[in-house]
Amino acid sequence: MSQTRIPCLLMRGGTSKGAYFLAEDLPPAGEQRDQVLLAAMGSPDARQIDGIGGADSLTSKVAIISRSAREDADVDYLFAQVVVNEPRVDYGQNCGNILAGVGPFALERGLVEAAGDVTAVRIFMENTGQIAIAHVQTTAGQVQYAGDIRIDGVPGSAAGLTVEFADVAGSSCGALLPTGSPVDRFDDIDVTCIDNGMPVVLLRAADLGISGYESREELDGNAELKARLESIRLQAGSRMNLGDVSQRNVPKMTLIASPCQGGAIHTRSFIPHRCHASIGVFGAVSVATACVLEGTVASTLAHITGGDRQRLSVEHPSGEFSVDLSLEQGQPIGCGLVRTARLLFNGMVCVPRAVWDRHDA
Repeated sequence: MSQTRIPCLLMRGGTSKGAYFLAEDLPPAGEQRDQVLLAAMGSPDARQIDGIGGADSLTSKVAIISRSAREDADVDYLFAQVVVNEPRVDYGQNCGNILAGVGPFALERGLVEAAGDVTAVRIFMENTGQIAIAHVQTTAGQVQYAGDIRIDGVPGSAAGLTVEFADVAGSSCGALLPTGSPVDRFDDIDVTCIDNGMPVVLLRAADLGISGYESREELDGNAELKARLESIRLQAGSRMNLGDVSQRNVPKMTLIASPCQGGAIHTRSFIPHRCHASIGVFGAVSVATACVLEGTVASTLAHITGGDRQRLSVEHPSGEFSVDLSLEQGQPIGCGLVRTARLLFNGMVCVPRAVWDRHDA
């Protein structure tokens, strides 16, 4: 047989889709595992025609999961972004959308047993060293996928799944405001560099000569804008303790404007060079956090209510993303999100044996 078969669940998590693997079903961390993931997803190729990737960064994602040895977690979760057009796998960030599928995966694979109508799955996020708790609806010992919760960017409805986080501030950069200031200036543009689960650089769209309400296609076709964003991103990445980010997907660049749909702030997020169809989970958390901090570029645009517990609606190209923030003396101490997930496929993904000859497969 010329192919190696690897057990895999294909799942939608939030507004992303990815391949979910048990760590024991893949090679150990290193070059060979990366080659296996590239082959499975079909990278590098713009169409990913020879793999299961969906030709978009939102559908070229991988979750690697194992039973945890930690006392405070049930499973360990490592996120891998398989780059579509390059032979590269990036582990330098987290993904809160793919995280939404980790609890259901753990139950489907028997890593956690269902307990009542809602099962709490404690997840250690290896990329950032934080703990998340996913509250998964379970009926008669099985994951309940059907429900009436709708999230923008996903057609139809599904069972709601609540994900809670403790303090994720500085998870990648070491501090909530990694430069030490709510405002920095690069290329004569004021920005806010923030990391509350995802390193993000916020810029007022008007400062770049645009409205911030443009379509994805219009922004993706604006070569001058994208060149300016990349110049700022490279400078900000170094200041955010991320080093040389020229080959990384972080920090995310997010254009902001006043809300126009009744939310707290309006956004256009880049990941990092294409405009996002919506906004990432942790990206939304970081943006929402900037809205409530004094002195940021978002603080004068955002519509917020005040108080120690706030729900902020982050507007994006395909709707909105609601973030619950818990504050103490004006600083974030926790957050919660409502997502949905669905099992799409349970089977084997095949890679050429020339990539990995797994003798026990």
